[in-house]
Amino acid sequence: MTLVSIAVCVRNGLDWIDGCLESLVNQTHRPIEILLVDDGSTDGSKEKCQSWSDHELVQVISQSQLGLSAGRMAALDASNGEWFAITDIDTTAEADWIQRMLESSISRESEDVVAVTGRTVFSRAADVISTIRSIEIESKYRSRPRITKLANGPCSMFKRDKLIEIGGFNPKWYHAEDMEVSLKLVQAGGIIVYTNDAVVNHVPETGLRRFLEKRRRDARAHVRIHRRYKRVKHDFLGSSWVVLWMLPMIILGIFGISIFVNNVIILETLNVEAFYDSMTTEFLLTIFFPLIWLFSIAKSDLPKTKISSMFVLIAWSFYLWQGIIMGYTDALLRRNGH
Repeated sequence: MTLVSIAVCVRNGLDWIDGCLESLVNQTHRPIEILLVDDGSTDGSKEKCQSWSDHELVQVISQSQLGLSAGRMAALDASNGEWFAITDIDTTAEADWIQRMLESSISRESEDVVAVTGRTVFSRAADVISTIRSIEIESKYRSRPRITKLANGPCSMFKRDKLIEIGGFNPKWYHAEDMEVSLKLVQAGGIIVYTNDAVVNHVPETGLRRFLEKRRRDARAHVRIHRRYKRVKHDFLGSSWVVLWMLPMIILGIFGISIFVNNVIILETLNVEAFYDSMTTEFLLTIFFPLIWLFSIAKSDLPKTKISSMFVLIAWSFYLWQGIIMGYTDALLRRNGH
């Protein structure tokens, strides 16, 4: 009879509220309490949230636009459960989501299990953006170990007292608050367990601009994470590292080809001997890393056969570098990056 508190925050997500809440109130585990936080919505979500306040399992909290971390902290303060679960408004949880996480929370060999994280499945629409996002997330989970460093925001639960001990969710954090909390718990000696059986389903992520802005935001936040937790080996990186180096490798490859073409022009001939003579040490050194990168992306699961897919990947790389620059600018200016 373990009471589990479930927090879900919404800002202008009117179309998703009913689906998300219905999946939560129909969880197989009891007892539960659901803390629905409206973060200053202006699209009718606030009124929709209030309509759910009549449900015996749902408590509604309203705040101005303070952000996701502040919303989750407000829910944590109001919660009563032994475990504190979090998910996103644009997801629907499988009926046994909480039950499966609780089953996986049982300690092995005196482990101090402080958090359990499940699996998020991104749905696909008839567009390249949702396909890329779905494949990327799926590849991240495929080889994930049981003991992990990240309790993902859409599908995790935490020991409430342990979460409070580390200060909960800091309202000053911008994005990646789930990673920040996870690493603080690990630093305090806790164990985070991953279970493949606890599943939430995410709506398709569509729209190029929205996709790119979220990837830039990810990169910006991850600079902060890597600066603060330099010795932590992260296990949920996926294809982002391959995509990150796409733009630099393309530039380097073009530069290498220009060296080769210039060498051919200098020799003023196009015979076989001139072709090999044009492969100077400078050309071979310049082209080496792009060739290694091409091998890496060829092995990845990312779609890359269509021109539209390649355009998205190049734009994604560009936005990742933008986010990294913004992250280090935040560090230099000593700001949280809101």
